[in-house]
Amino acid sequence: DGLVLTKSFPETPFAAACRFFGLRDLGPGLSPMNAFLTLMGIETLPLRMERHCANARAVAAFLKDHPAVAWVSYPGLPGQTGEDLARRYTPQGPGSIFTFALKDGEPAALAFIAGLELISHLVNIGEIKSLAIHPSSTTHRQLPEGEKAAAQVGPETVRLSIGLENEADLIA
Repeated sequence: DGLVLTKSFPETPFAAACRFFGLRDLGPGLSPMNAFLTLMGIETLPLRMERHCANARAVAAFLKDHPAVAWVSYPGLPGQTGEDLARRYTPQGPGSIFTFALKDGEPAALAFIAGLELISHLVNIGEIKSLAIHPSSTTHRQLPEGEKAAAQVGPETVRLSIGLENEADLIA
C-alpha cells in the first residue's frame, strides 16, 4: 500500500520489514498448545495429502473441461506447465492448491466465490476443508497490475485449496 520502510523507519528498516512482513505472511509465534497440535497433525499428514492431491486432481480436471473456465493451472493435469517437474519431484501429487480463470472476468470470479456453499471463502491454505480466494483483490492486491498479470493472478482468477471433502460434493 505504498509503505516505504526506509522512509518510515530510517534507522531500522530491516527490523521493521521482519516484523511487518513476518506477521503478515507467517503470523505470530506459536503458543505451546498450537505447537502441540501442529505436531499431532504432522502424524497424519501423509494420509491427508494423498486425499488432498486426489481431490485437487479431480476438481482441476472438472474445471479444465468446464465451458465457463478459460484455463486451469495445476501441474497434476496432463499437458500442464510443470507437469514433468511435478511428476519427478512430487510423484504422489503436486499438492492441493491451484488457480483457474473464468472467461467472463472479475464479475464471474466474484460471483463464483459468492455462490460457493461447501467451499469456504478464506485466505488460509492447506486446511482439511476446501477454501477459495480471489487473489487479485486479497493476497496479491499490493502488486501492480502488470505483476499480477505476470503471476497469473488477474481479476478473472480464483485460487482453490482443496480439502478432504467428498470428491463428488466438491465438484457439485
